[in-house]
Amino acid sequence: MEININCDLGEKSKHHSNKYDPDLLGIVNSANVACGYHAGDMETMHQVVQISKKNKVSIGAHPSFRDPENFGRERMNLSSSEIKKLIFEQYDILQNVSVQHGCKVTHIKPHGALNNMACEDIELATTLAEAINAISKDLIYLVPTGSKMEIAAKKMNMKIACEIFADRNYEDDGNLVSRKKPHALITDPKEAQKHVLNMVKNQSLNCHSGKQIPCEIDSVCIHGDNASSLATAKSIKENLVENGLVLKPLTHMEKFLND
Repeated sequence: MEININCDLGEKSKHHSNKYDPDLLGIVNSANVACGYHAGDMETMHQVVQISKKNKVSIGAHPSFRDPENFGRERMNLSSSEIKKLIFEQYDILQNVSVQHGCKVTHIKPHGALNNMACEDIELATTLAEAINAISKDLIYLVPTGSKMEIAAKKMNMKIACEIFADRNYEDDGNLVSRKKPHALITDPKEAQKHVLNMVKNQSLNCHSGKQIPCEIDSVCIHGDNASSLATAKSIKENLVENGLVLKPLTHMEKFLND
């Protein structure tokens, strides 16, 4: 069985240091790169793309609301044309950087509040899917498993990779526990290790209550902005390999090679 590990990277800002990015890029298979709208800048984008190429890590855009002040975590109500413009602009920024290194953007994963809102709202989820599909039908769309984003993308026959979060707890409806709640994050690498292996092996979400929700899992996300990110990433990778999982960049997964 194959699995992908992805990580949000290049998120240098007043909220977050990117000092572990080079180390994380030695562990993960796919990088979701901040395009400057919630974090990061041209320098961080060039750095992540350069190291990703060297380590054979696939490159994805991580578009957000234009809100560096709040790290893209404040909800905003924008029109569908404004949302599409955000996606197009941020993809173009990162694609232009990637081309300079002989690479290209091969997946897209929305960030923060934009992602959370689209998980719950089929109209917003459809707008995002339409924008990504308009850029290229070859792009892999990285979406939270069981979300409205997955539903909208499947209706459009897009290339979808369904992800779980290694370091986050889930509510009984399959959505992430709000970061405002004390049990939102899983900071113990050993706990995250068990959490992930159980979900991947069973192809189901582990809810904080103990409930399990059957789902598709292609990828495991490790957030790069937690103090324990590096230890968690190492622990999860080693555990998955020890349990017979084959780790691959999104672009090399059989489900996309066969399309």
